[in-house]
Amino acid sequence: MNLSLRQYQTELVDRIRDSFRHGHRAPLLQLPTGGGKTIIFCDIVERTVRANHSAYILVHRAELLRQASDHLNELGILHGCIAADRCITGDRVQVASVQTLVRRLDRVPAPDLVIVDEAHHSNAGSWRKIFDRWAKSRFLGVTATPIRLDGAGLGNQSGGYYDELIQGPQMKWLILNGFLSKPILYAPPIGADLEGIRTTAGDFDIKESSARLDKPKITGCAVDHYSRLCGNAPAIAFCTSIAHAEHVAKQFNGAGIPAIDIHGKLDDNTRKYRIHALGNGEIKILASCDLISEGTDIPIVTAAILLRPTQSLGLHMQQCGRVLRPFPGKSHAIILDHVGNWERHGMPDQNREWDLNASRAPRRKPDEDIEIKLRSCQRCYAVMRATAEVCPQCGAVREAKKRTIRQVSGNLEQVSEADAVTVQTRARQEQGMAKSLQDLLALASRRGYNPQWAFNVYNARKAKQFQEAVL
Repeated sequence: MNLSLRQYQTELVDRIRDSFRHGHRAPLLQLPTGGGKTIIFCDIVERTVRANHSAYILVHRAELLRQASDHLNELGILHGCIAADRCITGDRVQVASVQTLVRRLDRVPAPDLVIVDEAHHSNAGSWRKIFDRWAKSRFLGVTATPIRLDGAGLGNQSGGYYDELIQGPQMKWLILNGFLSKPILYAPPIGADLEGIRTTAGDFDIKESSARLDKPKITGCAVDHYSRLCGNAPAIAFCTSIAHAEHVAKQFNGAGIPAIDIHGKLDDNTRKYRIHALGNGEIKILASCDLISEGTDIPIVTAAILLRPTQSLGLHMQQCGRVLRPFPGKSHAIILDHVGNWERHGMPDQNREWDLNASRAPRRKPDEDIEIKLRSCQRCYAVMRATAEVCPQCGAVREAKKRTIRQVSGNLEQVSEADAVTVQTRARQEQGMAKSLQDLLALASRRGYNPQWAFNVYNARKAKQFQEAVL
């Protein structure tokens, strides 16, 4: 059957085919989470089968195997599954668990095309055995984050296997065009001291991170801010360890918010049930340890609660990406960053220029500030550009810093107090002149604010008027 692809997805398919035609053996497709990587590689699989060639899709988790298989079934593409509990079939299309495939390489013929899902893992030992064994096959890697934990790229000049990067639209473009939900990032204080945590294998040490963060007071802070900012929306909490995930779920349940933990030591059916329970509303919080960061597609999920500090841009982007898929009635996504990942990695939707052979994190696009400085609102904890004078979420006006006499080149210069009046005063005056909700919505649009800001200001005025009338 013919797939219905968006225009940018069709263009990416054409670029992938051109890459192979021009002699590349292993191009790598980068596309933000929710941009449609699966539908793109399914289209390529279908074309491969029509040409009487074989194609294998490699995954590293049971959830991803099931997800890819479900997509192929929906599209009517016959296939087999290579997994611990499955028998090898003669289908030209296979979805294969990497761990099982490595053990069966002697029994599996090399396919014409190998698609590597979540390709940022493909420098690991198991993947290398497959690349080396199937040296004559073509490979296509797909990932939202073409970067290793240490910030290095995945290209053959960096010790990887890929020989061309095909970068899709930026996350910001996908949001503006309605393909992803806009994230609103909050950075509530949590009271955990993260200074001095050692680095192990390129990231914060798990045991030390868990010892700092797995405390009732800190989890209670996360529960309180979820209750205040998320409106009981379905959420995933990203935790540092299995015990941490269990304790987070327990504390949410204690606050009357249905929650359950999930991690890799649970059997496949239990994990499947718990993911389904979040998707159908049976629970509100899924507390995850190293399981839901990649690939899991639950569009209804609206909020991400970050309780695991990470030095990995890739992991941070994968976690934030879990809540960006659009869903009916979902106006935006919420990210509660309790561990300062935003300070290390910036906003999730800022433009990034990925480099296949980078030796460190990707640079920002040239049309953006070289350094995008951010700050957190002292009233609602929303994160915004440091230069913003008014919070786009709650309308709080930034307090002017006190002006002092300073000495420059031996001369005293008095900084005029009039300078302190300008932006803040004009912002207050302009807001005061917006009398109706429609006026406030128009003002929010001119300033580039979230429309919710207008409703917050309007409702606050109504509440104040009511209080004054009662008194």
